[in-house]
This record gives sequence, structure tokens and C-alpha cells, in this order.
Amino acid sequence: MPPHQFTVLTPEQRQHFIEHGYVLVKGCVDPALARDWTAEAYTRRGYDPADRSTWTKDIVWMDRNHVAPIKDISAKAWGALCDVTGGEERIDHKVMEIESQHFTTINSTEWSDAFIVNFRRGADKPWMKPSPEAGGWHKDGSFFRHFLDSREQGLLTIVYWSDVAHQGGGTFIAPDSIGVVARYLADHPEGVDPGFDFGSLIGQCKEFVEVTGEVGDFIILHPYMLHASSNNHSQNVRFMTNPPVVMKEPMNFNRENPEDFSLIELATLHGLGLERYDFRPTGPREEQWKIIG
Repeated sequence: MPPHQFTVLTPEQRQHFIEHGYVLVKGCVDPALARDWTAEAYTRRGYDPADRSTWTKDIVWMDRNHVAPIKDISAKAWGALCDVTGGEERIDHKVMEIESQHFTTINSTEWSDAFIVNFRRGADKPWMKPSPEAGGWHKDGSFFRHFLDSREQGLLTIVYWSDVAHQGGGTFIAPDSIGVVARYLADHPEGVDPGFDFGSLIGQCKEFVEVTGEVGDFIILHPYMLHASSNNHSQNVRFMTNPPVVMKEPMNFNRENPEDFSLIELATLHGLGLERYDFRPTGPREEQWKIIG
């Protein structure tokens, strides 16, 4: 099979992902769609957008109501995903249900309005910049045993359905955590229990970013990226979703043809300071999900 032909990400964006573990792609959601879905979210919650006294919770995690293929919502976003993963054929198209997280459904090819809505979380507390002291740092993946090449959390992604300004609830990330987590996983080929506190590694990191953006921004992050929620000190409500991406096969850091490496694999190797790595797990893989479609 010929190497993946990039369709969305520029050479500069691809290099940024390899070196820093994330890339921001602008204009991936029609603002009209975002307005419709977020307005409906208030109704679904029974909140009046003009009356803050009706907002009984500072932050809410919503169930899906609208669901559509990413290709239909944003061909640009789908193309960017394929650019990072090495091609559509590497993305798992099965629908899966995570048994350990209240039967959360995963479909790597769909987006929905399962919003995480930060109305004013932490507005009554002092603002803390992204740093180890901010707390809450973690790596996603409570439903599988973690290996250096794990496919289950192939990518961490964020879709902003509203503008997110400074101190407006944007996600905190630690770009240099890619190398920190990669080295830890490489040192544990037997696998790491899903209950391990990856956030305990944040003290080894020195780079921290507050991810701000505009409605329609799509942020693609390496699966090892340590990240944390932030407080919303703005007067604006932050709407975001974080749909996961599952790969068909474990990552391969020792491909015969270097052009076959995905950007995810290249970023991992960059974090390890290697050009290739013949990783071989020594423990069994443990997945806590079932195929439902």
C-alpha cells in the first residue's frame, strides 16, 4: 500500500505534531450548526441562557442527542484525522461500548453533541495558570491496560463548539509529557494498570499550554498527552466535546519503510529520542469493552 497522501495538514502542522504532540485545525464546524446544537443543549438541561440563576451546576457532562459521521459534519476534520493516523484504513470503524464507564459508546468515525459544558466551574477560586500546581493532570484510558503501542486510545481530540478565550475553561496540556509518558511505558513492557496515576509524572514536565480557540477549532492531541481541566473565569460558557479515536492495530515503531510511520508513531519516537524502536509487550493486553456495531 502506498504511503498516506496528506490532504489537510501542512508540512509545518505535521512537524508541530511530531515535536509538540498536538495540532490545531481551524474551521472544522459550521458556526450555524454549533449555534443550533449548543442552543438546544440549554433546553435539554432546562436552563435559560439569559438567566444564570437557572444554571444549577457549574459544569455538566451531557449525553448524546445528535450524532453524525465526522465526514458529514467536517470533511476537513476527517481529513486531518486521517493525516495524523496514517490513513482511514488504520482507524477502527467498529462501534464499541466501554463496560467500565457506565456503558459509554465509542465510535471513532462520529461526532455528537455529548458536550462538556463549563458554565462557571471554579469562578469563585483564584485563577491558576497551567502548571503542576494546577492539579487534575491525567492521561485518558481507564478501560485498558496501557502499553507503549496501545491502540485503544489512539488519539485524544477536542472540538470547541464555542469560543474559548484565556481563563475561559480551555484545556491545559503539557506537550513535553509525550516523552515522559513514552519513556515510562517503554520501561514497562509488561503493561501499566489502567488505575495508575499517570498524572504523577507531571513533575517531570516543563512545558505547559492553555488551549484557547474559536468555535469550530479541532485540536488533535497525542494519546500520551497529560492534560487537565481549567476553571472558567470568563463570562462565557464553554462548550466542548472530546471524541476518542481507536486504531485497528497497535502502533508500530519499527516499520520497514519509514514513510509508513504515522505522525503519532513519529511523535512517540521523537519523545523517546529514537528513529525506530522494536517494542514487544511482555504482558497480556486487557480491554474492557464489547463490539456493538
